[in-house]
Amino acid sequence: MADERKTRREMIAAGLRTGGLVAVSGALGALAAGAGAKDKVWQIDPYKCSNCGKCASACVLTPSAAKVVHAYAMCGYCKICSGLLRSGRTGNATAAENQSCPTAAIQRSFVEDPYYEYIIDESLCIGCAKCSKGCNAFGNGSMFLQIRHDRCVNCNQCAIADNCPAEAVSRVPAEQPYILKAKK
Repeated sequence: MADERKTRREMIAAGLRTGGLVAVSGALGALAAGAGAKDKVWQIDPYKCSNCGKCASACVLTPSAAKVVHAYAMCGYCKICSGLLRSGRTGNATAAENQSCPTAAIQRSFVEDPYYEYIIDESLCIGCAKCSKGCNAFGNGSMFLQIRHDRCVNCNQCAIADNCPAEAVSRVPAEQPYILKAKK
């Protein structure tokens, strides 16, 4: 009987040591993965993005960390902006019912006839992509989505990436966190 108890005790002690090693290994692995994650951040490739609107609802944050940005060097500063005004509207009035943005996040200011400057108020932008969809379909594509890293929590698995039908969201180096569009 004494030998059996010793064997059981040895087995229990060995099991506890093994369990402890597994737990420590898991914790170290998680720390290593977390350290690697800090070197990379999630970002939307504007050349792959289909402007489906899922960034607004898929993000774990409300409002979404995905925001529309505007590449001013690409913009034509048109009076009839396809990003500002929704398609299928009647007339070219800039009244609220004709605007593509549901939160009025696009601010327009007069430059000189017929040119206007368009600024995205990111505090109002919900990442719905309605303006960037119009800009890409009928304009020059100067409005596009990017994940803003001052808002993003850099999840281990980005919910936007999981829901993106175009597979446009991936990890990029943290030292170059934005993928910006440029004139071709």
